[in-house]
Amino acid sequence: MDARGNNVHVTILAGGSGTRLWPLSRQARPKQLLRLTGERSLLQQTMDRVLPLVPIEHVYILSGPNHVQAIAQQLPDLPPENLFVEPSPRGTGPSLGLAALRLRRRHGGKAIMVSLHADHVIADEEAFRRALRAAIATARKGFLVTVGIVPTSPETGFGYIQRGAPLESVEGQPVYRVRRFTEKPPLPLAQQYVQSGEYYWNAGYFAWTLDNILEEFQRLLPETFARLDAIVPGIDDEHTARIWDQIVPITIDVGIIEGARKVAVVPGDMGWNDVGSWAALHDIMAQDAQRCVVMGSGARLLSDTENTLIYHDNEDKLVAVVGAQDMIIVNTEDALLIIPKSRAQEVSQLVRELRRRGLERYL
Repeated sequence: MDARGNNVHVTILAGGSGTRLWPLSRQARPKQLLRLTGERSLLQQTMDRVLPLVPIEHVYILSGPNHVQAIAQQLPDLPPENLFVEPSPRGTGPSLGLAALRLRRRHGGKAIMVSLHADHVIADEEAFRRALRAAIATARKGFLVTVGIVPTSPETGFGYIQRGAPLESVEGQPVYRVRRFTEKPPLPLAQQYVQSGEYYWNAGYFAWTLDNILEEFQRLLPETFARLDAIVPGIDDEHTARIWDQIVPITIDVGIIEGARKVAVVPGDMGWNDVGSWAALHDIMAQDAQRCVVMGSGARLLSDTENTLIYHDNEDKLVAVVGAQDMIIVNTEDALLIIPKSRAQEVSQLVRELRRRGLERYL
């Protein structure tokens, strides 16, 4: 099944700040706009993955005002009206609800909306598209559909989706009803989930008809729906901006998906990585014989160093590393990060501390 010409529209969430990749990822230049794994940014790679499914006129970028110029530069062929800008973050729930209302006005309620994130890495792009085609076909049957990632380890930083009864497969791709969602379980429970073979990581990839998702918004988040409906033409004056600011932030998972009546999951084994930390980036990059990853064009000298990531992009400065084991070292123009690889998730706490201390110039 080819989604082209079948009234399928892809929205890409591109408003995150990527704080766990600080100091390279900043408010003005978050990780989705960075070239971390090649010559194309993560946002551009996401666009490249979906264009075999739909024309660029059917792709929409959801972001904030600070990133509009950079997104337009990176995606010059994107129609300007396909960049949906929100004045402030309100979570994925309101963002996708507003996008669904706008798309229904343009294309009708039977159209399919696919929601993706702009800052993930996919090794097997055909497996990614195969899962999306199955999700689209299942959405046409009245389900809200999520693509679950086949887990490779008992990660505690991801949400999990438990599959239920099987549904009709699509082109050999299995599809199941969803039994339940679990948010970031402790390690013993995550180990049980992975061993059972019934659980998938929640990557935040969805497909639904516009009528179906908006019906669930009206049922589960009626106040949010009413406010979104009032501003669907655009948040372009003081009145509509004030309505947007009154919306309670919530994720699409908590606000809608977990309480929806008909939810299905399509398993995807696609080499997925959310690049959620420097440690995650280390694990997917090419490593030398000592399991080290070196990034950037700056000069560096490594001695007796193993399982370490070094990012250094200042060609006028040498970085020498001796005896480092399992470390992350990131040197930028105005900040230096040194942290054990095992504690890479704590970078987001460091960013919060910088904000608390009024050091916004480093954010």
